[in-house]
Amino acid sequence: MDARVELSEFLKSRRARLTPEDVGLKPYGNRRRVAGLRREELAGLAGVSVAHYTRLEQGRSDSVSAEVLAAIATALRLDDDERTYLGQLARPDARTCPVTAVPPRPGLRHLVASFGGTPAILVGRHTEIVAWNPVAAALFGDFAAMPDGERSISDLIFRRAHIRDLHGEGWERTALEHVAHLRVLSACYRGDRLLTAHIERLRADSTDFARMWAAHPVARAGHRVYRLTHPVAGELELYGELVTLPGDPEYSGLDLFAAEAGSASECALRRLAAAA
Repeated sequence: MDARVELSEFLKSRRARLTPEDVGLKPYGNRRRVAGLRREELAGLAGVSVAHYTRLEQGRSDSVSAEVLAAIATALRLDDDERTYLGQLARPDARTCPVTAVPPRPGLRHLVASFGGTPAILVGRHTEIVAWNPVAAALFGDFAAMPDGERSISDLIFRRAHIRDLHGEGWERTALEHVAHLRVLSACYRGDRLLTAHIERLRADSTDFARMWAAHPVARAGHRVYRLTHPVAGELELYGELVTLPGDPEYSGLDLFAAEAGSASECALRRLAAAA
């Protein structure tokens, strides 16, 4: 993926979602030839010249300052994740994530296995499923039987019919949240050819993924609520938490899933863990 193209498309998408009314401007004329704000309007809100903003929206960010980026982010009403994403695209030297993957330490594998009744998955930076415990496999599928190149959260969501059935009506939201997190990873691990290949494969193989990727969602995965219909455990309401691992930044994190104490979902999850 070309960083200049990504920067250009991201800025255009965020400018398109704002209207003059959103930012306190009076629209002039009955017809607008562009969706959202014009470049001139956005530049005025940010306090930069139209030429300066136009260069940035064309992907030319060599001379942009942190102050200008902050002003544009404010004018576009970007949230924290989007601001970080903009900075990583516009100022690639600010990369903080390593580019070399290493096998998980034995301690990490032991940690994953220690969550006996809690589904636990160690997720890599390509969303690959690196390690898991038995109850996670019982909940989401037999990871060991999946081809190495397709054992990922992305493939589960977009290429496995049983995951779509598991999420039911909530699948679209879950898929969009995942795409938003994958775009965060794409900026964090700039220049990672395996991650780029992973995204390009999904864009080619899944029309749903291609549609969502084109919308440019940007949000780091954190806490989620899943309402699932499992063929064995039945109805489940689970809280997902992606726990980052500061000492192992080459991984997206440890994904854990738990039910409310004393709930029917907790009892069902325990039965599933016992069977696993």
